[in-house]
Amino acid sequence: MIDSRTIVQQKIHFFPVVGLTIALLAPATPAAPATPPAPVTAIRAGKLIDVQSGKVLSNQIIIIRGTKIESVGANAAVPDAAKIIDLSKMTVLPGLIDCHTHLADLADAEPLNVLQRSAVETAYAAIPNARVTLLAGFTTVRDVGVYRAFNDVAMRDAIARGIIIGPRMYVAGAYVTISEGAGAMTGLPPDIELPLDLRFGVANSPWEVRQKVRELAHRGADHIKILSTGAVLTHGSNPKSIEFTPEELRAAVDEAANFGLRVEAHAHAAEGIKNAIRAGAASIEHATLIDDEGIALAKQHGTYLDMDIYDEECIQSSGNTPADFLQHDRDLAEAQRRNFTKAVRAGVKMTFGTDAGVCPHGINARQFAFMVKYGMTPMQAIQSATVNAADLIGHSELFGSIAVGKSADIIAVNGDPLADIHELENIQFVMKEGRVYKQGD
Repeated sequence: MIDSRTIVQQKIHFFPVVGLTIALLAPATPAAPATPPAPVTAIRAGKLIDVQSGKVLSNQIIIIRGTKIESVGANAAVPDAAKIIDLSKMTVLPGLIDCHTHLADLADAEPLNVLQRSAVETAYAAIPNARVTLLAGFTTVRDVGVYRAFNDVAMRDAIARGIIIGPRMYVAGAYVTISEGAGAMTGLPPDIELPLDLRFGVANSPWEVRQKVRELAHRGADHIKILSTGAVLTHGSNPKSIEFTPEELRAAVDEAANFGLRVEAHAHAAEGIKNAIRAGAASIEHATLIDDEGIALAKQHGTYLDMDIYDEECIQSSGNTPADFLQHDRDLAEAQRRNFTKAVRAGVKMTFGTDAGVCPHGINARQFAFMVKYGMTPMQAIQSATVNAADLIGHSELFGSIAVGKSADIIAVNGDPLADIHELENIQFVMKEGRVYKQGD
């Protein structure tokens, strides 16, 4: 006999069977386990660089719940259970962003050396690049191309899943380049055919460009890298040559827009720079020989210039740089730096991009001093690697400043980088998405 109290405590399902109603007793569904509350952290910041206003705030408290910033202010209430991080003797600023890196490639002066390793070996060898970049204070990067297609997609996803540590990555998937062009693996005999992943992005007409963009979008690219001129670090190339036509560049931008993607254009030569700006590229990478018309066009179109004005030091000082690369590079560095100064004075939008991989990974911050030397204020240099970079990538709502609702990407230095920009070369504290990766040496 069923006790009435038992029936009350259980679910009752009724099924009609031959005109009768039978009550079947089913056990109650157990309640789902409660989700543990997100950890809460309170950072006491002695000085906080507010990159949005361009001001320095004193004695600020940053409350972080889980991965997000919950509140910021001098009087922010600290929850009882919060973990306290005392940075009251330090200068705190948003995690830095490098808009021109090559984390997923081998850092080698000779690109043909990639042929000595399998794709798997290359991927494993690149893992330390991500770690040292994050620990140098760069919590986000825009990775702008790999010789082995989609190694960068795999690295991005491995970081996002917590398999390896590194910055948040936005990746290109592969270079879109003409045959034997600036983004191609060149310098080989004509009877050697490269595997697909080493020639994936080759395109030679507007429709081939569209096809490559479609494939890259399908396979996980976050943006499109196209090469409008020759290159310094490519065998048989000429940085002053024009490669893709205006029609091909427009096809890339138009097709990328269909997938919600932006295009960055590698360009050294003045005409190639202007072709890419007119086509609608979001940024010009290097912009080495940009002329007055190009500067005016960039300002008119709101195009960012992403000028790697430090890596000349590494190209010239490396004992392994091939002789033809040194020849390509001759006289370009000073021209690029002069043009950087002109662009800054003209008020063109600028971002921070180092071409990391040309110089060793992890020393990205050395470029800040060069940006200041050639015309930026320290605040402008920092903004180029925070709010400006976030805007170029298209995710200002997620990172680029220390503000309510944004990802808790926070770094700190001992001194004042506005007084001595070299302070950014010695990051003491790194937090990404609320997790501390570095705290003191």
